[in-house]
Amino acid sequence: MRVAQLGSGTPEIAIVAGVHGDEPCGVRAIERLLDEQPTVSRPVKLLVANEKALKRQVRFVDEDLNRAFPGDPDAETHEGQLANELVSELGDCLTFSMHSTQSHADPFAIVNEVNETATTVCPQLPVVAMVETSEFAEGRLFSTVETIEVECGLQGSETAAQNADRLTRAFLTAVGALPGDTVRRDLPVFRLTDVIPKKRAEKYEVFVENFTEVPAGDPFVAADGAEQIAEEAFYPVLMSSNGYRNVFGYSAEKIDVLSPPTTVD
Repeated sequence: MRVAQLGSGTPEIAIVAGVHGDEPCGVRAIERLLDEQPTVSRPVKLLVANEKALKRQVRFVDEDLNRAFPGDPDAETHEGQLANELVSELGDCLTFSMHSTQSHADPFAIVNEVNETATTVCPQLPVVAMVETSEFAEGRLFSTVETIEVECGLQGSETAAQNADRLTRAFLTAVGALPGDTVRRDLPVFRLTDVIPKKRAEKYEVFVENFTEVPAGDPFVAADGAEQIAEEAFYPVLMSSNGYRNVFGYSAEKIDVLSPPTTVD
């Protein structure tokens, strides 16, 4: 794990990248900050988490780090020990964690719960949606540390790296570490409701778009031609044919739309 800092003093905010070794977009954003050394109004801790997996260009070495929190110093896995070290390093910092996905090109935010921090910060980020994980947070970083995760774009793409840089600077501006103004926007909010299982097959198909409602009765995925039909309307999230080994993604409900405050002349 690589740890660095912008500014002096004890940080209350942190940026994390490289939780998964096959998602380098956030690492580039951190490296750019370290190269530029911008003047910050609040100290910021910067962490590149799973260096061993990044070096090997694999998602993880022994187990998924973002399912291993809070970790254990005596864990038998690399990620189990690393999770414990990362939690200790982050302490009480509000943490911004960058990821990428195989399911959706546009950035979106993921939070453990829709609380005051989430509803204040996320509408100031260039994201298309905010997703509350509800009961699907076990083992993830935000189950232990107050965290806003962002999916920066398609895994391995140059666009995801550019988005990571843009998202990081928007976050630092939103929390008062960098000067300037953010752009507030209408932000739809979704809550995960279920996992959509994926049976072993030779060919997988996805017929729907993430964050677009699937009507009841419509087919939405298929495994070797066998279609799954929506029993009730839902919104797909992180849905892809090859993103996860055992699941297509998640179903969600739309619970809110956060709108910018109305200005008065």
